[in-house]
Amino acid sequence: MNKTFCIALAGNPNCGKSTIFNALTGSHQHVGNWPGKTVEKKEGFFKQNNSQIMAVDLPGTYSLTAYSLEEVITRDYILNEKPDAVISVLDSANLERNLYLTVQILELGAPIIIDLNMSDITESRGFKIDVEKLSDAFGAKVVKTIGNQGKGIDKLKQVILEMVASNESEEK
Repeated sequence: MNKTFCIALAGNPNCGKSTIFNALTGSHQHVGNWPGKTVEKKEGFFKQNNSQIMAVDLPGTYSLTAYSLEEVITRDYILNEKPDAVISVLDSANLERNLYLTVQILELGAPIIIDLNMSDITESRGFKIDVEKLSDAFGAKVVKTIGNQGKGIDKLKQVILEMVASNESEEK
């Protein structure tokens, strides 16, 4: 087995972030509290090809301005733990509100993948998101998912592995 990589999932409350986390990790998760905090911490693992990937479900937050405990934990984890990738999970039906956190994560310099979750709701409302333009605008891979149906999870895992493997080869 190759090296274990670490990814973090960040997103607004109710964007489906924990659903994506559960879809990625299945039953291979550990729930506890952040050190010295009462906010729940979830970690889980999944294998993709020959790599093991640890996923950390960060607290749901709207920003990284460090006014709330959730914001502090999320910001500090990204800055101090430097995960191999941050999956910015967005409620694609509320894109404008959700992109604010994504921009802040990019400003921290974290390697990011954008997950357009709940893409079925977006399409049922008659909206179409140009994934290619969004990817170009943010300089990030963009994946559409429907977390509660498990759709797009295999593609997300593939993109995660490509990113962490690419980042590792750049470090050598």
